[in-house]
Amino acid sequence: MFGIHDLTLFIISGFLLNIMPGPDTLLIMSKSASQGWRAGSVASLGIGSGVFVHILAAALGVSAILASSATAFTIVKYAGAAYLVYIGIMALRQKAKNNTGTDDAESASPLSSSPLSMRSIYWQGFLSNALNPKVALFFLAFVPQFISHDSPDKALAFIILGVIFNFNSMLWCHFLAVSTSLASKRLKVSKSLGFWLNKTIGIMFISLGFRLALTAKS
Repeated sequence: MFGIHDLTLFIISGFLLNIMPGPDTLLIMSKSASQGWRAGSVASLGIGSGVFVHILAAALGVSAILASSATAFTIVKYAGAAYLVYIGIMALRQKAKNNTGTDDAESASPLSSSPLSMRSIYWQGFLSNALNPKVALFFLAFVPQFISHDSPDKALAFIILGVIFNFNSMLWCHFLAVSTSLASKRLKVSKSLGFWLNKTIGIMFISLGFRLALTAKS
């Protein structure tokens, strides 16, 4: 239908790609550990919204511009890298504190200092994904492999496959959010360890930002 082929292979491949650790995984886990599963789920929704930007952009041909224009790719790449570094710096600036008196979602984790609003968490997820040009190029490289050359509507087929990919991604992301929150409660990590986990996550985001900035367009 719509020129789509090997749908089962597409779903399996997409799932394997989704479970590979990356910036999205780090963001979801850090928010789930610090503010509970709801925060992780909100971050997941932001990430999913960012994925839709790339799906629609690729279907409409905007991502092809990123693939062919070094200038456009560089601008978006540095914007995304800067935002990843910004998230890392915010994590490094968090301070450990006593969770006494906080609600369940916040007291579930040792990382729950200065909790962000759900709106801020959503936009963190959205921008960290929407500003990553490698995601756009991934969709251009991966999705067309499952669309026939003689498809009557390649853009529609692209969008359908993108929605399927994003739906499966959201299943994994929400599972990750809940499981991370539950693990954080069971482990009852100390405040000092939570402090250093924040620092580690911050350094990893900053490293990912620099890695993205230094990555050449392939």
